[in-house]
Amino acid sequence: MKSIIMAGGFGTRLRPLTNNLPKPMVPMANRPMMEHIIELLKKNDITALTALLYFQPEMISGYLGDGSNFGVKLDYITLTVDLGTAGAVGSAMRKTGGDETTLIISGDVLTDIDLNRAVEFHKKNNSVATIVLTRVENPLPFGIVITDEEGRIVRFLEKPSWGEVFSDTINTGIYILEKKALDYIPTDKEFDFSKDLFPLMLEKKEPLFGYIAEGYWKDVGSLEEYRAANMDILQGNVHVEIPGERIEGRRLWVGKGSRIDFTARLEGAIVIGENCRIEADARISNSIIGPNSTVEEGAVIRDSVLWDSTRVARGASLHENVVGSSSEILDQAHIAEGVIVSDHCRIGRNATLKANVKVWPYKIVEDDATLASSLIWGEKWSRNIFSTYGVTGLANIELSPEFAAKLGAAFGASLKKGSVVSTSRDAHKTSRMINRAIMTGILSTGVSVHDYGVTPMPVVRFLARSGTEAGGIHTRRSPFDTQLLDLKFFDGKGLDLHPGYEKTVEKLFFKEDFPRVPMEETGEMSFPIHAFESYQDAFMSMVDADTVSKAKFKFIVDYSYGSSSRIFPSILGKLNCEVIALNANLDGSKTTKSAEEFQRAMDQLSSIVRSLDADMGFYLDAGGEKVFLFDETGEALDGDTALNIVTLLVLKTSKEAGRIGHIAVPITASRAIDRMAEMYGFTVKRTKTTPRGQMEAAAAGAVFVGEQSGGYMFPAFQPNFDGMYAVAKILEMLAKHGARLHKLMREIPPSIILKERVSCSFENKGMIMRRLAEDSRGLETVLLDGIKIKFGEDWIVAYPSQDMPYFMLVAEASTEEAARSLVNRYSEKIKEWQRS
Repeated sequence: MKSIIMAGGFGTRLRPLTNNLPKPMVPMANRPMMEHIIELLKKNDITALTALLYFQPEMISGYLGDGSNFGVKLDYITLTVDLGTAGAVGSAMRKTGGDETTLIISGDVLTDIDLNRAVEFHKKNNSVATIVLTRVENPLPFGIVITDEEGRIVRFLEKPSWGEVFSDTINTGIYILEKKALDYIPTDKEFDFSKDLFPLMLEKKEPLFGYIAEGYWKDVGSLEEYRAANMDILQGNVHVEIPGERIEGRRLWVGKGSRIDFTARLEGAIVIGENCRIEADARISNSIIGPNSTVEEGAVIRDSVLWDSTRVARGASLHENVVGSSSEILDQAHIAEGVIVSDHCRIGRNATLKANVKVWPYKIVEDDATLASSLIWGEKWSRNIFSTYGVTGLANIELSPEFAAKLGAAFGASLKKGSVVSTSRDAHKTSRMINRAIMTGILSTGVSVHDYGVTPMPVVRFLARSGTEAGGIHTRRSPFDTQLLDLKFFDGKGLDLHPGYEKTVEKLFFKEDFPRVPMEETGEMSFPIHAFESYQDAFMSMVDADTVSKAKFKFIVDYSYGSSSRIFPSILGKLNCEVIALNANLDGSKTTKSAEEFQRAMDQLSSIVRSLDADMGFYLDAGGEKVFLFDETGEALDGDTALNIVTLLVLKTSKEAGRIGHIAVPITASRAIDRMAEMYGFTVKRTKTTPRGQMEAAAAGAVFVGEQSGGYMFPAFQPNFDGMYAVAKILEMLAKHGARLHKLMREIPPSIILKERVSCSFENKGMIMRRLAEDSRGLETVLLDGIKIKFGEDWIVAYPSQDMPYFMLVAEASTEEAARSLVNRYSEKIKEWQRS
């Protein structure tokens, strides 16, 4: 049996440690990661090895040679083009003769999985391809795999969102392949295992199995995970060979030629490499000291990893740090938690490095200097700058001007030089500051900026569709928390960035080496003056103004002190309606509302609708994207009722106009929509609960897309939430049918929807999704966003919050008692699974 080791990774997420080193050569307990993999293969009697190299191949081949020093036979194939994971492995299998069973493993993971048992499983099932699986607490960054009782793979999903986490069983990147798998791997194009090969084999019904392995496995995908993996070695959580002589009765390993002063205090688990010197009164606990290093008198090192040839001088202190090769930490220097010092650095006497600073190679921190971090937030969540709703952080602390400029540069670097992007913001002064910082970052990469200033989100999304802009960033104060700012990124179609593109921007952000263009190539900044007119003209061309005008509506609009008050009043003026405007002045300090303040605003609007005998009321959110509806009695329509009524109006109007097609609503929307759609000859497509999922449905040809928190899309105008346009279309549709909102409720098929939150820690979410999937086997289920389980016409959806520690349960039934029974049953299941 042969093995192919994929060792071509750049190690981007481990920078700056990997600036001058390929990731497989990064030391773990004083041995390169790839050496631990070779030891594992040898332990499992796999000694015919081929390494696939790409980045700095000579460093790997120079260290490992032909493998004879490690008891294996090692060949190399250096790739010159990117063929994808499966394409590269297929090429290697053909070159080395793919007649034998071949085990594929990454050279930059840490694991002690029993590979022989995986191979036995593979052969027992006559599998063409077997994926080795493991269970993890947080499956988000990995490929999820779902198997049946026999281990046959039935579904997998690469790097899902929380709502798609149908299991906590993930793809380890260890594969066992037979020669027949080559039939499906092309020879001359990029081809990936998870995206291409395995879905194709599943489609062709080839024997494709998943083996759930015991043992330790960690994808060392961040700097914090790197240090944690070394600590796992020290604590014996993973079984690997640790170099050096182990001192009897202790978890202490000491390499040849090392000298330790008898007054030095060594506590916990420690690895000391060869030819080290530990001087008097030095204190070391739970740490790894690389070969040829010196720890001088009185130095303190806790929970840290030092590479080779480092020097920690007298009285210096390190806590939870990583220090690269040939670096010096001089006398009395203090290195705070989470600091990474790369190779060949010099940290001066009495210098202080604040928490989470990264020091890149060949840098000098002067004596007595204090180096503060502009990357605290980025380090804290190194996998996800982007959340479900964009980038969110504490204003001027996490989301600082420095951070914003760097993120703007990362976004600019992801685009072609000479591209144009838009920037815009709300009226708050801090949004203005951060918007300016973002612009400077973008301009530095040779990308130009159209700055629209204080402009509603729907307007800038619409303008992006003109074709002149490659995307945009909108800065706003969070509508929910006065201390937070949001950055909303969108592409050239006005849609939220695809998750894959967000990861590209994140990678550039953490890489920190995006190009800065020469002086003459810096981007240009301009301020388009006819933006509102372009939006307004297109808006009015899509609305039947005469029909609305004849209806002579009287209604209330609350602008929430937001930017839609800059443009919407002039549009409404052309519709000849009697409009009473509330809170129509720009005030950035009032756009954020607590739950109590929001409810007071809703109650006030309800009272005004009743007292003025208005036909209806509209509450626009501060960004102009969402709108909340009040009927002629002043009642605030709940989200499900409002969606049902607007959908009914769309169905009626579209059928009369002869525009029959499909509409799209979230998987949690009422079955009443399906019944109404059937009556009017429409079909219903269910979407994820995320804005991006709904925007994609709108862009894919839906007549209408809506959701239950005031978001409505009319794709004929634009495939984005636009509260202003939604108001105009609702007025138009009501006018055409001579209808009123309250009376339309009678036409909605009756049902009861109940919702409940169930507390669930992030580390348990994957396990709960797996248990839900297992528990519902044999029942009719839909795996789209969370899990929808059907019981005849009744149903329940359970999906994890993207950014909060709870599950959301949504149930629909004919009676409140039946809906409550479903919610209670699954709430108890989730609670019980967490206790067990």
